[in-house]
Amino acid sequence: MYLHQNDLPADASFTDSVAVDTEAMGLAIKRDRLCLVQLCSAGGEVHLVQIHRDQQHKAENLKKILMDQSILKIFHYARFDVSLLNHTFQIKTSPVYCTKVASKLVRTYTDRHGLKNLCREVLGVDVSKQEQTSDWGRETLSPEQLKYAAGDVLHLHSLREKLNQMLDREGKMSLANECFAALEVFASLELAGMTPEELFQH
Repeated sequence: MYLHQNDLPADASFTDSVAVDTEAMGLAIKRDRLCLVQLCSAGGEVHLVQIHRDQQHKAENLKKILMDQSILKIFHYARFDVSLLNHTFQIKTSPVYCTKVASKLVRTYTDRHGLKNLCREVLGVDVSKQEQTSDWGRETLSPEQLKYAAGDVLHLHSLREKLNQMLDREGKMSLANECFAALEVFASLELAGMTPEELFQH
């Protein structure tokens, strides 16, 4: 696990895919600033990028990865993370894959689609959510926070592989890809002060 300040190093590289997550001061995108971006390679190498308050619009190396069309960004609940990243860095994060959307499409036998439940059932792995609501804006993050943050991206590649097998089995892979493509539009709506629910309701 590597901790960086305000940007990825210039030599950090990812091949076909990267797992991504974010930590912020809260859940209101235009009110609560981005504090941490977590990235994990397919091989399990984790990079944590702490974004300080006065460095919000920089991180050029990180932005290149997020915008690179040849690299698939894997999220859990991409709708929030993509909106936050796009708002903070004034970019478009794509292409994306969302394990929560995939889970809801194919695991229709349950209403438990959180990362903890998904990892436990699909991978047989327990992930801790104990630090989820801690202060991510502090200057020095605790070892517990860093471990938690790494855990949020460490299993996303494996989850995608398992969920893709289920999506293929149930004939829903094409539908899932259409949903993932729509997430960029959802993020734009969020930043415009609207939600898809508001736009398409009667």
